[in-house]
Amino acid sequence: MSITNSNMNKSRTVILTIYCPDQRGIVAAVTRFLFENNGNILYLDQHVDYNEKVFFMRTEWDLEGFKIPPENISTDFQHIASKFNMTWKMFFSWEVPKMAIFVSKLSHCLDDILARYNSGEWNVEIPLIISNHNELKNTAEKFNISYHYIPDNESLITREEKELSILENAGIDLIVLARYMQILSGDFVRRFENRIINIHHSFLPAFPGSKPYHSAFERGVKVLGATSHYVTEELDAGPIITQDVTHITHRDSVQDMIRKGRDLEKIVLSRAIYSHLTRKIMVYKNKTVVFS
Repeated sequence: MSITNSNMNKSRTVILTIYCPDQRGIVAAVTRFLFENNGNILYLDQHVDYNEKVFFMRTEWDLEGFKIPPENISTDFQHIASKFNMTWKMFFSWEVPKMAIFVSKLSHCLDDILARYNSGEWNVEIPLIISNHNELKNTAEKFNISYHYIPDNESLITREEKELSILENAGIDLIVLARYMQILSGDFVRRFENRIINIHHSFLPAFPGSKPYHSAFERGVKVLGATSHYVTEELDAGPIITQDVTHITHRDSVQDMIRKGRDLEKIVLSRAIYSHLTRKIMVYKNKTVVFS
């Protein structure tokens, strides 16, 4: 996470995310805290999981005129959090996340991410790309992003030691697997819990393997799906962030399906990244609440 002067000059806001046992008075307590300290609420959304009896809430407010200085807000809010047994996080708008991209040979997701990054669509820094192939190095160079080639012929332990060193030295907050065709170890995943986003080429777990579109073609499917999820130790079983479909007809060839599928993959992945960067995702057990 970095802080820049340009971000300090923009509107200064705070985002608060909460989950806790569902009970009366939570919204009143939070909004009273903001009102009493001259906070102007810009966004407030909430959700109750009635099966789990858990309350979720995301609030954002403007710091202009707020009575509590930023460095003291967490301390002052703690008494409310303790009263309701909240699990909570607080984020400040001038703190810019640092995102690393892992990629193999396919470029469509990487190209889409870098286009959005270059246009200023996302409040994020991308200091580096890591790959097990060298094919996309030129793409990184076009955007002045450091490219780290770590080949497959090294052991998993050796590769991940190098990767972790690179990530830690750069202060990386979020990893995006933009069609990175390698499995991560449990130790690696635990270090970035709910901070590794993957894109999968179907509604999990349908049509696994290296040629999913060929398998789908042989089955005569009428829709193709894509799923973006957080990575966990269990392969392709992490909390799902977003999914979508595109329609297929009998006229579509395998090549048509690949084109449509890749378009869908990059859109679904970018939606998931945006939701993460805007702090609109809350993970509870192995599910997500994704606020609009």
